[in-house]
Amino acid sequence: MSEPATTVPAATILMLRDNPTDGLEVFTVIRHHQIDFASGALVFPGGRVDAGDAEVRDHCEGADDLDDEACAFMAGAIREAFEECGILLARSVGESGLVSGERVAALEHYRDSLHKGETSLLQFLKQESLTLAFDHLQHFAHWITPEMMPKRFDTHFYLAIAPDDHIAIHDGHESVDSIWISPKDAIEGGDNGKYTIIFPTRLNIEMLGESSSVENAMEMAKARTVIPVLPQLENREDGEYLCIPSEAGYKVTESRMDDIMKP
Repeated sequence: MSEPATTVPAATILMLRDNPTDGLEVFTVIRHHQIDFASGALVFPGGRVDAGDAEVRDHCEGADDLDDEACAFMAGAIREAFEECGILLARSVGESGLVSGERVAALEHYRDSLHKGETSLLQFLKQESLTLAFDHLQHFAHWITPEMMPKRFDTHFYLAIAPDDHIAIHDGHESVDSIWISPKDAIEGGDNGKYTIIFPTRLNIEMLGESSSVENAMEMAKARTVIPVLPQLENREDGEYLCIPSEAGYKVTESRMDDIMKP
């Protein structure tokens, strides 16, 4: 039996806003069909944590009590959100508020150069005198791809309140469309085939749907202990099941593989 594939560190942000009629909404993107992971799926903006994400500790606010690994995950989450949807959770050095939408628009050209690796996150922050706003992130979940999968990720999920004047839009590279959507509409869309939603995304959307507002979602996440979720495959008389620990706090703790793999 071959050894499980090595996990790749990754991070993603559930960018939130309140909707007067639907409660909260979360920003999602639809993956490009040529992407080799979750192609065509409705997902949260995010991706691999780059080696350079570990170099920016001195350019982050809210990092004092974090170890280097946690800092790298949070820096990667903010960078990926900027690259993929154009929202930048950062401040100008010496200022208390997040950068304005006007400033973000002026920094637009960095999205592509960061994505291509032409500019490192550290270079970007130094050149533009910016600090990352870790204090705007709330840890929400931690998922590790099952050991039987050929490509595996060790992914941390964070919640963040989307700044009102930042315009969220997909990058056109890794994602081809984007939408602000309520958890209810996302789940209904997954059930009726309008959207493809992979297992971890669905469970995290369902958990998000337990909150009535953005403030409520942030409070619930802060009160919950996040534990790593490594789904395990179980063979039973009626088929294979993917199972997760009940301590993780999800309403669903197992699902038939036949149901998960449905198109």
